[in-house]
Amino acid sequence: MRDLAPRLPSSPGFWRSPLRGPWFTSVLGFVLLVGITVLFVTGLLSYAAYNPDLAPVNDKTPDKGVLGFYLFAWPTDPPWLYRLTQGVHVTLGLVLIPVLLAKLWSVVPRLFTLPPARSVAHALERISLLLLVGGALFEFVTGVLNIQLDYLFPGSFYPLHFYGAWVFFAAFAAHAALKTPIALRNLRAMRELRNLRAMREERDDLVSPRPAAPTVSRRGALWFVGGGSLLMFATNAGRSFDGPLRATAVLSPHGGPEPGSGPNGFQINKTAAHVGIDPAETRDDTWRLVVTGRSGTVRLGRAELLAMEQHSVALPIACVEGWSTSDQWWRGVRLRDLAARVGHEDDPPDVFVESLQRRGAFRSGALRANQVADPRSLLALYVNGEALSADHGHPARIIVPAAPGVLNTKWVARMTFGDLG
Repeated sequence: MRDLAPRLPSSPGFWRSPLRGPWFTSVLGFVLLVGITVLFVTGLLSYAAYNPDLAPVNDKTPDKGVLGFYLFAWPTDPPWLYRLTQGVHVTLGLVLIPVLLAKLWSVVPRLFTLPPARSVAHALERISLLLLVGGALFEFVTGVLNIQLDYLFPGSFYPLHFYGAWVFFAAFAAHAALKTPIALRNLRAMRELRNLRAMREERDDLVSPRPAAPTVSRRGALWFVGGGSLLMFATNAGRSFDGPLRATAVLSPHGGPEPGSGPNGFQINKTAAHVGIDPAETRDDTWRLVVTGRSGTVRLGRAELLAMEQHSVALPIACVEGWSTSDQWWRGVRLRDLAARVGHEDDPPDVFVESLQRRGAFRSGALRANQVADPRSLLALYVNGEALSADHGHPARIIVPAAPGVLNTKWVARMTFGDLG
């Protein structure tokens, strides 16, 4: 009688690739164990960098409750801290995509195993697996869309990605606790060429009973996955730099040539026109900075700001989408000097900054007292020896070491100093 091929995905012989097996899955699993742990930690650091407990405008994930247990005042040193942590978060996330897809492919037979639950423990494992697969796809897809500036979400990216990360990582941690000992035994057995029969019996749902003829070895498949990860790195990592390296980031919206030339010719996220800045409001004869503090309110024009002591600092800009610039030379008035102007001579407090910006989630933002007090924190009027362009925040913008780009508010209109904690 002719042997008929199984037609259902739940049939043991349906999945015939000879690559699937304990060793291949375990290697991919260990790469993801390390990589996803780093992703989760750097993601939490990114959230902390917004100082969400400082003011409601900074917290885009309300009602976080106990999930905010680890939050701390974000430091200003080293000044490239956010550039590093968020660059690692985004770049590593992209690099892990081929590994994640290969891992999902390697364990796909398990998603169709019947019966769905053989015991309570097995049912819990299956539920954690579904949460793991669904959470991984959700987190990676929303992350990639955010990097590409395609905000196709049924709500705000921030709470979706934040809460999704906790659900995903909880399932990931449970899965790792269950499977890491097995994976270690599998790798040790393969390395020592012992206990192969026991290994097959332990993971027989991955090893096909009727494998097809191999077209590539397992090591060759791993080289293929690694090549995909290397390609993702090479075509995205350059957006964290200026100059020729940025041109290599062909898959990033912030790759390619710089948006212009000259002192203001470095990367931006949104133009002045895009966020509704009216040029008439930014002219020297019309724009005034309103500064409020302990001793009252003052209104300062550009000429009055230029008459104050000017300071220069070299600081980068780093954005949540993972792109950043190299150090730019900023010149302007220290934030702590502005605080002193309104009665906070010795103890600069928090500050609430408002922009002329008409649209967008970060039309305003809050900075902690340690950020205000840092001598490198400026209300910048110039960059690289030239007045700020409209797209870089003319007539004045905030620049603070180690702060996420959205908290370096552009087109500043009002600053209110006081305790916001």
